[in-house]
Amino acid sequence: MDIKKSKKKIVIIGGGTGVFTVLTGLKPCFDNLTAIVTMADDGGSTGILREEFGILPPGDIRRALLALSDSGDKMLAQLFSYRFEQGLGLTGHNFGNLLITVLERLTNDFEKAVNEAGRILSVKGKVIPVTLGKAKLVAELESGQKIIGETNIDIPKHDGHFKIKKVYLNPSVKINPNAKKAIMEADIVIIGPGDLYTSIIPNLLVGGMKETLKKTKAKIIYMSNVMTKFGETNDFKASDFIKTVLDYLGKDVLDYAVVNNKKPSFKKIASYVKERSDFVEPDVDFKKTGKTSVVKADLLRSGKFIRHDPKKICGLIKMLI
Repeated sequence: MDIKKSKKKIVIIGGGTGVFTVLTGLKPCFDNLTAIVTMADDGGSTGILREEFGILPPGDIRRALLALSDSGDKMLAQLFSYRFEQGLGLTGHNFGNLLITVLERLTNDFEKAVNEAGRILSVKGKVIPVTLGKAKLVAELESGQKIIGETNIDIPKHDGHFKIKKVYLNPSVKINPNAKKAIMEADIVIIGPGDLYTSIIPNLLVGGMKETLKKTKAKIIYMSNVMTKFGETNDFKASDFIKTVLDYLGKDVLDYAVVNNKKPSFKKIASYVKERSDFVEPDVDFKKTGKTSVVKADLLRSGKFIRHDPKKICGLIKMLI
């Protein structure tokens, strides 16, 4: 059967640009894609809308909708991505975020608002909030300091050299029943890539998520990052990323951990010095832990930025299937 017409059910769990990249790569290969998106984001336009309207964060939802859009209308995609650069009260806001907020007001239901936005964008697939509960992400540093809010962890105002000891949600929230259903029915579940403590782990902290991932018959794949993030994963190697995910998820849940083994040029890495970000070294002696098999492959895309290549992700997932 032509893999492009495959009906295998693929679920991607994460947030930010990581989910967008994976969805973009898999869309040409698979017809049945579902994105389960973190609800911990509280920065920028999303943060303002959360505070002023009490809405669940729309930003990562919007990115996933755009990745799955099948409308072919470039203007519509530009409209959903448009960010106001002037205007009292509008500066910094993203039009797509505002539209989802309006739809939530009209439907009185965040999930219905997401579905309506998906209909407007002719989305082929599903985008599901990981939880319908409202919570703040909290990080406890090795110094004992507690950092409250995803954006304060993501863009540290504190000393980012202190390692994160643990993160948790306050208050605790439960998994969205639709997210649970999608995972239980999936053939493949992909976690990541994305900022470890602010885009990936917040999904795993949701009540019922770990249990659901343990129960599903789907093969579960974690995709490690290609670059570290200052304030979150300073000096992390691939094994550190995998170990941290296993600490929150459990030792016998992941089937595969995917690691990029292609090192970018010195010039490209040097351009990240200001961000205090570095290449995630693939551990040469790290082969397996528990039931998790480590798969190493060249996953880098060409271009200025050091990121995963969507087409290479597609090829890798086809290979693992």
